[in-house]
Amino acid sequence: MSDDAAAREPVRLEVEDGVAVLRLDRPKVNALNADLQRRIGLAAAECGERDDIAAVVLSGGERVFAAGADIHEMAGLGYPEMVARSSALQDAFTAVSRIPKPVVAAVNGYALGGGCELALCADVRIAAVDATLGQPEILLGIIPGAGGTQRLTRLVGPSRAKDLIFTGRFVGAAEALAIGLVDQMVAAEDVLPTALAWARQFVGGPALALRAAKECVDRGGDVDLETGLQLERMQFAALFATEDQAIGMRSFLEHGPGQARFAGR
Repeated sequence: MSDDAAAREPVRLEVEDGVAVLRLDRPKVNALNADLQRRIGLAAAECGERDDIAAVVLSGGERVFAAGADIHEMAGLGYPEMVARSSALQDAFTAVSRIPKPVVAAVNGYALGGGCELALCADVRIAAVDATLGQPEILLGIIPGAGGTQRLTRLVGPSRAKDLIFTGRFVGAAEALAIGLVDQMVAAEDVLPTALAWARQFVGGPALALRAAKECVDRGGDVDLETGLQLERMQFAALFATEDQAIGMRSFLEHGPGQARFAGR
């Protein structure tokens, strides 16, 4: 593919020095139509499969993360069509949430509806000071359909999630930070550099341990404590079969903490 053709792709995966930027580029506001959703799912799967990717940054660019679903595409659909379409939508976003590596969303501008739901699929969210987030689907006579009622509730709690979903109101970055919807607020020009810096710390890290930690946290939150502890115990023990465990413990004994150079195996 030529550079010009690649530049026109609505979803691009740009990998440099172990960090992937999964970039949305569908002018003007990255409206999430069916094609964009499908491409996001495929890019997420590729991030999980590639050994040269240690961490992932989700970005919509400098002006907007994603302003929501493509309403022009959805407005004429009925129940039979949306049954199939909603399944594909959730599958695409679930693929992002299941990338077995650290994922950070770099949120500039608007992250509304499906855009907010996509950001919720990341492990960490870094927002511009002038970013705006929300789940305004109720204003269209519908509800969030790409994980908003579930991931938002797990992140900020049921009362705050209901407030945002019932009213459809937008929240600025400061309020989003206060309620735990985002994890860090920085100047607009610093969003992507800050996200990249967060992602880079995992390059050369213990890839299998990071994968196990993410699975324990994510899957453990959906089960009872006893089952979650069993999952943790099994993952903990399994890591003693890895080369990284031997490297990490040997390095600790010989050089102290934080000096290990892991093999990713």
